[in-house]
Amino acid sequence: MECVPASLDDVGPEVKKDSVVEDPEHNVYTRFMKSHRCYDLVPTSSKLVVFDTSLQVKKAFFALVSNGVRAAPLWDSKKQCFVGMLTITDFINILHRYYKSPLVQIYELEEHKIETWREVYLQDSFKPLVSISPNASLYDAVASLVKHKIHRLPVIDPLTGNTLYILTHKRILKFLKLFISEMPKPAFMSRKLEELSIGTFDNIAVVRSDTPLYTALGIFVEQRVSALPVLDDKGRVVDIYSKFDVINLAAEKTYNNLDVTVTKALQHRSQYFEGVLTCHKHETLETIINRLVEAEVHRLVVVDEQEVVHGIVSLSDILQALVLTEGEEGTAR
Repeated sequence: MECVPASLDDVGPEVKKDSVVEDPEHNVYTRFMKSHRCYDLVPTSSKLVVFDTSLQVKKAFFALVSNGVRAAPLWDSKKQCFVGMLTITDFINILHRYYKSPLVQIYELEEHKIETWREVYLQDSFKPLVSISPNASLYDAVASLVKHKIHRLPVIDPLTGNTLYILTHKRILKFLKLFISEMPKPAFMSRKLEELSIGTFDNIAVVRSDTPLYTALGIFVEQRVSALPVLDDKGRVVDIYSKFDVINLAAEKTYNNLDVTVTKALQHRSQYFEGVLTCHKHETLETIINRLVEAEVHRLVVVDEQEVVHGIVSLSDILQALVLTEGEEGTAR
């Protein structure tokens, strides 16, 4: 599907740069996403790691760490096609399923091949790889990410079958932010978070400072969340443990002891940690988007004046609100 890049001329003479569109249903961001292709986000040069399904699981996770990537497409040599993705979620699922104690080696992690793990984990629920064509619109990409509840979408060339790039919420929102100042500003961007139904505010998954790491992994598996605010005894957020932090267990080769506390595990962060990034219900959507993009994080923890957790706002929540607006065909909510 050929798409023509949007310009200010498409918006109409009645709306100019920096003007506020009074109609909260105005779909300027949806139109922007529909007028740009996935190919527009593919960099001229980027690192892409691909694993053959015959590779040992442990070697694959070490390769993720050494290459500084969070996921890799899986190539099946027998079928001669990509069949899935290996992500940190797989690492978490393996650890949670097979861990027994610090004294017992996790045989399945040490010996299994990727194809063996997929057979055990997926059993009869094998699903085709969710991917997208470089010629598809960014709107279709956002809809696919939200509909399938995934965080990574491979862009695969339909002619060659090659994976060109891995699309993420962060990359798409960053692309939108590059052009957002050239577009008219919808009224909802100036509304407070508490006025908008964006984010999760009920049954927030959290852990305490002394929560065992194995318990935290169980919450990741069972509740399918990507991060857990760490609370002190007064309910105040003091840290955050994300799925990405779990890969440090592979980097440090400390995955054989999951009885340690979350606090202890967080001492092994490979990158400098600036603290938990938060926001308040009285802040505007525009402010929250700017903070997410500038800090290059996947979520903000919503807190009150005492730093007590009230909710989570993720990149997925933001993109869904901006792009998949009510009344739009193909909305995935």
